[in-house]
Amino acid sequence: MIELRNINAAYSEKQVLKSVSLRINQGDITALTGANGAGKTTLLKVISGVMRCDGDVFINGSPLHLMSGYERAGIMSVVPQNIPSDIPLDGYDFVMLGRTHRLRRFAQPQREDHEAVREAMASTSTLELGDRFMHEMSGGERQRLALAMAFAAHPRIILLDEATAHLDLHHRAGIMRLLREMNREKNVTVIMAVHDLTLAGRYFDRLIMLKEGTVISDGTPGEVLREDILNNAYGCPVRVVHLPDGLGAAIIPLENKPACETIEPLLS
Repeated sequence: MIELRNINAAYSEKQVLKSVSLRINQGDITALTGANGAGKTTLLKVISGVMRCDGDVFINGSPLHLMSGYERAGIMSVVPQNIPSDIPLDGYDFVMLGRTHRLRRFAQPQREDHEAVREAMASTSTLELGDRFMHEMSGGERQRLALAMAFAAHPRIILLDEATAHLDLHHRAGIMRLLREMNREKNVTVIMAVHDLTLAGRYFDRLIMLKEGTVISDGTPGEVLREDILNNAYGCPVRVVHLPDGLGAAIIPLENKPACETIEPLLS
């Protein structure tokens, strides 16, 4: 379980999170949504422990600030939005980084480590990238390898920052299906910052809507993806179109207000 109590976080003089309190249970699959600058990435950094904050964060009842980086790595994996191209590793060794916390100091990877890496790469369709170097790959290929690295760690919690943004529709749908399977079959907690509201409503059980560093809505997709809430969160009128066959809802920005600069892509 992840619990945040009265979290405030800032960059220099700019406050980004303001009195955020949340509880995310083990096995939840949650999307953090909201406009650019709403605080989604900052909230993920606070949960992962890479950003200091005022307030209290607990992971399974233990204060996060008392946990070492090694302990955090044994519990959670983090997938950032952008993976640098200048990492001097081939794809296989990059994914093996996900097993680092399981290796004894100076020890070589064992059979179970190689099995975990191959399984993760197979599930993300990256086996063919194993002997290619990172600078030779597209942004989408590096992103899939980052997801494979996270999966190879066998975490209890996965934190993702727009992790499907660079993927085409085919790979995006495949990764989301895989996250759902890990969530349901292995009880892995998934928290992902998501701009695509149609994607959020399709694959996540809980949506947390942020605006200017505060939580303005928290609930099921049906409870959060309402026109009045979205108008408030994004500062522009939208139309929510419910899709057939339980596929969720498509979020369509309307054009009668020039201030609207957020266009949410539609996914089939």
